[in-house]
Amino acid sequence: MLAVRDLCKTYAGTPAADAVSFDLPAGGSLGLVGESGSGKTTIARMLVGLVTPDSGTIAVDGRERPLRERGRAARLRRAREIQMVFQDPYLSLDPRLTAAGCLRTALRLHGKAPARAAELLDQVGLGKREAEARPHQLSGGQRQRLAIARALAVEPSVLVLDEAVAALDVSIQAQILELLARVRAESGVALLFVSHDLAVVRHLCDDTLVLHRGVVVERGPVARVLAEPEHPYTRLLLDSVPRPGWDPARVVRL
Repeated sequence: MLAVRDLCKTYAGTPAADAVSFDLPAGGSLGLVGESGSGKTTIARMLVGLVTPDSGTIAVDGRERPLRERGRAARLRRAREIQMVFQDPYLSLDPRLTAAGCLRTALRLHGKAPARAAELLDQVGLGKREAEARPHQLSGGQRQRLAIARALAVEPSVLVLDEAVAALDVSIQAQILELLARVRAESGVALLFVSHDLAVVRHLCDDTLVLHRGVVVERGPVARVLAEPEHPYTRLLLDSVPRPGWDPARVVRL
């Protein structure tokens, strides 16, 4: 469904993405992992058109996307292919619109029936009370559910989630992860999950891509990569996860 080849982006001489390539099958789930500054978010933003790549190709369902495509029609077409859910949904939601109004606006923009808003709210577990609430009246978990519903409104082929549960309490994280797994099973949407949280990636993803300073250093099935890492950087990431007997001084020495 998504084929990325040799994607490159450099800022002030520093590569944020250096010849990054990967495939994401229809209905699949891929985790992009690495520490802050590894290039994860830059790659995600290139996929949805918020950042223009220096070079490389992005193809969705066999159709290669022009890297420097502009105009309203092009933006809408990109949005129907790939949608993104951000870490802080509050910043991407219109504070003037109710949850239902937000969804109706997205549906109208893409030529879909506004009446489907109620169905989308139900799909992500939001009821009538939340439907008439504005973003500041919703909890963090409810806002993230709304952001997911808005992304699903255009029936995208790929859903990119950039640290989508990082700012939530652990119990709410579990609810959102369960929601995403259910949405994937029901709709067949492919998930690209950007995260530094290896436990979240282990729970949600089939495969993973490990990034270090913009370079892919390891890739493969989640179970193999996180259980038997081959690259020293992947082992360092795993050693950095707190657990019984964990010694942070040892990680610093590594």
